[in-house]
Parts: sequence; structure tokens; C-alpha cells
Amino acid sequence: MKKKSNSKVTIVDVAKHAGVSFGTVSRVINNDAHVRPETRERVMRTMERLGFVANRQARSLAGGKSNSIGVLVPDLGTGYIGEIIRGIDIELSLSGHDLILYTTHRTASKEANYVANLATGMVGGLLLVLPRSPADFIGDLTERKFPFVLIDHQGIGQDCPSVGATNWQGGYSATEYLIKLGHTRIGLITGWMDLGCSIDRLDGYRSALRTNHVTDAPELIYEGDFSQPGGYAGAITLLDLPEPPTAIFASNDVMAMGVLDAVRSRGLRVPEDVSIIGFDDIPQASHIHPALTTISQPLEKMGRVATQMLIDLLHHPEKAVSRIELPTQLVVRDSCSPPKERVGEDAHRPSSYENKP
Repeated sequence: MKKKSNSKVTIVDVAKHAGVSFGTVSRVINNDAHVRPETRERVMRTMERLGFVANRQARSLAGGKSNSIGVLVPDLGTGYIGEIIRGIDIELSLSGHDLILYTTHRTASKEANYVANLATGMVGGLLLVLPRSPADFIGDLTERKFPFVLIDHQGIGQDCPSVGATNWQGGYSATEYLIKLGHTRIGLITGWMDLGCSIDRLDGYRSALRTNHVTDAPELIYEGDFSQPGGYAGAITLLDLPEPPTAIFASNDVMAMGVLDAVRSRGLRVPEDVSIIGFDDIPQASHIHPALTTISQPLEKMGRVATQMLIDLLHHPEKAVSRIELPTQLVVRDSCSPPKERVGEDAHRPSSYENKP
């Protein structure tokens, strides 16, 4: 017979009876994926037999609401993620909420499992940054009226609560800027093409080419993955073309840094031989040499606005929600110039301006 819940039973007691370390028990409680299924099952059976209930879960079972907010991110290795988390953390601190952070490593099954576990009462709401497969769980969350907000993802349908930036306009402006400098062979390294932001930036790039009567050459588009090695590989592929581009637009700043490394590895100079433009305006963009021309999206503000939206949903669950798009802005620095054949001509070099949604 299962014992009644006993507040005196500790994590150490569970570990002793299950024959594991208390660290393993902690990982099971926090739904860490790095626990073998048979170990997880043994620990769960032991907790049930001893009547052990983790404090967070106990509050939920008692009818209370969790004061924690779950945040799911694909990784922790970029300034892009860091700036968004900074905005989230500021707003949660102001509202008195705790933050529980999980990394999904863009694994769809892990993402879905984390969402399912967190939504059982461990947290009061969810913030999901660049989710890979939101269709797997958005319907369930919506049906259960569990509050969530997507960040930098279009979501599923117009009524999905999400916060992003004007990615199409950013892609258009980056490409148009290079065209006005005189470039007609402009390479593009996309991000993950299962993300709406990547598709929008590609569409903006193509629209700028069409509007300015520049040939849309398929060989100039390389599918990247938002990583520095991906940017490097994409640039090498583009530079090896019989007619390589004179400018490369990388769909994020991290890939742009990989492009910079690739150009230099070929003995070429930036921007004299190849111009480079990025997207995001992460803190490192202004510190590399040459300083990176890029499309700035308000990453910290995206985190803050998404958190404000989520907190509003916690207090007003019946409130209608929709997608919010924040403006992007071209930031001109030192990594772009007219192509060699136009050096000395009166090539137009536009100044920084704000793109309207």
C-alpha cells in the first residue's frame, strides 16, 4: 500500500531507497533528460512508495499556483539567446517570478517532453524561444488554457501569442543596402528553414532583388543553420563558385563571423574584396574587426515584451492575444563597401534607418 505523503521524507531518503545519488533524484524531479529510463522509473516508484512529493509539485497539488516561469531555449552559446534571456530575467525580477531554464538543443522530442512536464504544474507559464516544432504542443496548451508565449517564431495561426521582429523587412533592407552600394552578386546564407524568421529573411532578400531588377541566382543561396561553422561552410561554398558573390548576407551575426573567417582564409579582405552583412546586432558585432554592418532586432526588448505578455495572460487568461512584431533597423559599420569595380564611383551608402513593420 502506498504511504501517505510525508513531508519528513527527503530527497536523501528517496536516493537511499532507490539506490542512486541524490543528484540523480534531483534530475528526475526536474525532468532532466540525462537520466536512463529504467533509473527514472525506479526513482519515481520509490517516491510514490515513500509518499515523497517535491515542493514545487506539492504547491500545485494543494491548489496553489507556481511562481515560476519556464523558459525553453535551443542553446546557450550565442549572444542572441543571452540578450533575450536578459530581457526575460529583468521582467520576471520586476514581477517577482522565478525563472526555470531548459535547453532543447533543437531536439523536437526533448522540446515536447519539457513542455509536457513543465505544464503539469511545475511552472505557471511558458516562454519558448525559437521552438522547433510548436505544432506538436500548441494545440494541447491552448485547449488546456495554459499560458505561453513564443519568441521569434510566428506560431500557428494569427491568434497564437508570440513576439518577433520584422524579419521580411530586415532581409529586404540588408539586400537593398548592398544593391545600392553597387553589388549585383549577393550571396545569402539562410538560417534553419523550418523557422518562419528564416523564410521571411529569404523572402525579403528575394523581394529586394526583384524590386531592383537584380537577377535572383539560385546558386547564391546556401542553407545554413545559424552557427559559426555553418556560416564558414556556406561562405566557402559561395566563394568557390565560378562567379563568386561580391557581398554575402548572413541570416544572423554568428554566421556572419564564420563568413568573415572564411573570407580571410582565402586571403581576401573585408570589405575590399567581399562585403558582409549580418542580422541580430548581438553585442559582439560591434567589437569584431571590421565592425559588422547588420540588421538590428531588439532582442532584449523581445524578451521583455514577451514576458509582459505572459504575465498579463496569467492575470487575464481570457484576454485575446496575437502576434507582436517589433521593428528592425539597419546598422551601418565597417564590413560593407562598393565592389571593386565601383570603388571611386559615387556609390550610394545609406545611413542607419529604422524599418517600419
